[in-house]
Order: sequence, then C-alpha cells, then structure tokens
Amino acid sequence: MNFLQSQDPEVWSAIDAEVHRQQDGLEMIASENYTSPAVMQAVGSVLTNKYAEGYPGKRYYGGCEHVDVVEDLARERAKQLFGAEFANVQPHSGSQANTAVYVAAIQPGDTVLGLDLAHGGHLTHGMRLNISGQLYN
Repeated sequence: MNFLQSQDPEVWSAIDAEVHRQQDGLEMIASENYTSPAVMQAVGSVLTNKYAEGYPGKRYYGGCEHVDVVEDLARERAKQLFGAEFANVQPHSGSQANTAVYVAAIQPGDTVLGLDLAHGGHLTHGMRLNISGQLYN
C-alpha cells in the first residue's frame, strides 16, 4: 500500500481510476497526452515545493539554486533543439505559451488550423474571443 492510499483512500482511488482511464484510451489533446514516467517523477518531486519567481541567479526568494540548475538545463536544451541564441522556458500558462509560438512563427492574417472546442481544441486555437482569433484566420 502506498502513502496516499493509506492517508486518503478516496483520492487514491480516483487517481488510480484516472490512471486506468488514460491507459485504456488515446487522448488526442496534446496537453492531455500520456506523460512519461520520467516527467511524472520530475513534476511530482520536491521541486513542486519551491516558489522560484524571477530568473536563475536573480530570484526574488532564496533557496533556488537547485531549481536554477534544472531551469538552466531546460533553457540550454531548448536553445540546442531549436538552434536558438536565446530561450525562455517559463510560460505562465499554456495560453501565453501558444501566443508566444504564434508571434514567433506566423504573421497576422496567416491561417492556423485548430480544432473546435468540442473536439479537443482550445480557446487559443483561433476562437474570436482570443487574440489568436482576432489576429489570425
């Protein structure tokens, strides 16, 4: 029996049921796709206990030296992957991350293929109430 199961069997049961639901299906929404065990281990680590506002070496709170190492690694890997001189791996939200990609990769008036919300789309995929639907077709 694991710690969560013994401390809160109802929450554990719901999480266990979700594990089985994900294992038995195929999510077509990228942000809901099955996460690798390595990613699950990283996001479920003690790093979730640390508030790290600011940038590596220039944080607003102390005790961020290990978080800085992880962020520096992520930034260097992103620069290498995309052949970029600079990279920022700190999106506030998926919406802001999507907007950053749009601004970097396409021009206003360009056409963007997006799914309807009912079929797995997102508000940032061209909905008129979002900036993406106002700047892009």
